[in-house]
Amino acid sequence: SLTVICLYYEDTDFCVVVYYANYLKCFERARTHYLEDRGLSVAGLMAEGTVFVVVHAEVHYRSPARYGETLVIETVVPEMTAVSITFAHVVKDKVSGRVVAEGSARLAATDGNGKVKRLDKATVAAIQSEGYSAERRHV
Repeated sequence: SLTVICLYYEDTDFCVVVYYANYLKCFERARTHYLEDRGLSVAGLMAEGTVFVVVHAEVHYRSPARYGETLVIETVVPEMTAVSITFAHVVKDKVSGRVVAEGSARLAATDGNGKVKRLDKATVAAIQSEGYSAERRHV
């Protein structure tokens, strides 16, 4: 799944380079698009009693992204268990293709009250449909 994000001044630090923590926001947007591309709505999942929480996140910074650039985020799911999904992301500059950052986030499914719950069959099927890549390495 690909997500395109334009960088605004608010995304940057005083050197007009993307602030390091903002990559986690980019990952969040990419995960939302990944789910939507498979017919899953975060709001719909919440209404049905499934709330995802991040239990682990990593970012490997490769090259600075700057104000005005457009980034493309490739998102795959390299691992899924009965109660969690791991998303891996590669962030590239849209024009040059240079890798800006790589990272991952593992999300646990909860009932919205902090209790871990199993992923339902429909959610698992949707994620496994197109683009699921269990053999892909965890970034």
